[in-house]
Amino acid sequence: MTLPSLAIGVVIALLIGSLFHLWLDGGGGRLILYLVLSLVGFFAGHIAGSLLNWSFLPLGPLDLGMALVGSLLLLGLGHWLSLIEIQRPGGRGRV
Repeated sequence: MTLPSLAIGVVIALLIGSLFHLWLDGGGGRLILYLVLSLVGFFAGHIAGSLLNWSFLPLGPLDLGMALVGSLLLLGLGHWLSLIEIQRPGGRGRV
């Protein structure tokens, strides 16, 4: 992966994370969570696509299709896991 494709990958991943945050109307902590999850999922999807030789929407050396799938899957999983509420013994809601 070249430096320009890495830079465009970071920009696209951060755009996806921020649009996901805008869509779900989260707070500041969730913005950081979504940006990190989007970056990790984006590059994990790209690496998985490269290792499996799956090419879907290639953009130069960047496998954009698999990267988008990885980013969206990890964002969805992270959002779902962040909705879990921990019950305290006193019957109160979130910690």
